[in-house]
Amino acid sequence: MSRPIRPGSALGLLGGGQLGRMFTLAARNLGFRVHALDPGHDCPAGQVADLEIRAAYNDVYAAQALARGVDVVTVEFENIPAETLEAVAQVCPMRPGAHVLHTAQHRLREKRFLAEYGFPVTPFREINTETDLREAVEALGLPAVLKTASFGYDGKGQQKLETSDQVPGAFAALAGQQGILEAWVPFELECSVVCARASTGETSVWDVAENAHRHHILDTTVFPARIPAGVAARAQAMAVAIAEALGVTGMLTVEFFLKAGGDLLVNELAPRPHNSGHATIDACVTSQFEQQVRAVCGLPLGATTLLEPAAMANLLGDLWPENGLPHWERLLAHRDVKLHLYGKSVARPGRKMGHLTALAASPEEALAKVLAAREALKE
Repeated sequence: MSRPIRPGSALGLLGGGQLGRMFTLAARNLGFRVHALDPGHDCPAGQVADLEIRAAYNDVYAAQALARGVDVVTVEFENIPAETLEAVAQVCPMRPGAHVLHTAQHRLREKRFLAEYGFPVTPFREINTETDLREAVEALGLPAVLKTASFGYDGKGQQKLETSDQVPGAFAALAGQQGILEAWVPFELECSVVCARASTGETSVWDVAENAHRHHILDTTVFPARIPAGVAARAQAMAVAIAEALGVTGMLTVEFFLKAGGDLLVNELAPRPHNSGHATIDACVTSQFEQQVRAVCGLPLGATTLLEPAAMANLLGDLWPENGLPHWERLLAHRDVKLHLYGKSVARPGRKMGHLTALAASPEEALAKVLAAREALKE
């Protein structure tokens, strides 16, 4: 077993967005230094990191320069080129490993991995030609969802097919990319489980999060999910089992569809902290970001105990006026709601600019608090 990486060491981060920012803040609270690589100017993580390297993710030389100055490298999102990950691993530990990211950054590889290990997934078919799509529609039925196999998040690269007349246009919209057709799943709710697996093999898991989306983007999360305890326990156990089967060192988020009757289907994997886990910053003994630090450094994992029921609401760029900033004083007048802003200077519709968290005696009360605070920005 490798020696733990102790506070005072430097951690490398590929990706400088809001997840990287919150990872960096957690790492610095533990006494680590952070070097972040991101192609953007004034990225959220770079604002709080000790060193910011501005370079493209396919810049192997820049990535290796990052790796030479740190003790371990991790990621804030999965779509890092394989060549970059392999180049980093030649210099220092890369966690999670390139094999984990290779699987999770491609929907077909991900679904096949899950099916091979016996985890329940929606029926799917590989799409390379329009004939493939027609045959898949015949096999899976309609409605169905056509997705690009790579580079899809927040609903990007997804099309719902309801009639066979849509097939030619839907295939054309793939624009030459490989696709995957998934059967339409009637579900009661969407939920997710964030878990951690350290380099020592130790695992930990948080309560199940209940998620609501708007325009394919996460809108609110209730923590814990309002589902039967037995269903929650199965979701948690499945998430840990997937992390172990995949050989994750770091974080893994498993998104589920919950069907009527309690059946769970795995929708997607994210080998990193997740938007649905943001409430852990204020609501749990250990946040998902502190746990990421602990896991990739081979340190003992922290307790995931939920202090009180909580809710999270995303703040998208739609809330920003055309000229100027939101009236934050109206929101902050809701004194028991926590505001987290990501340091992004440009607001655009659908862009995640921050989030709100509230704790309360019940999930419903916590959700009402964050919704009221967010609504105050519109007044």
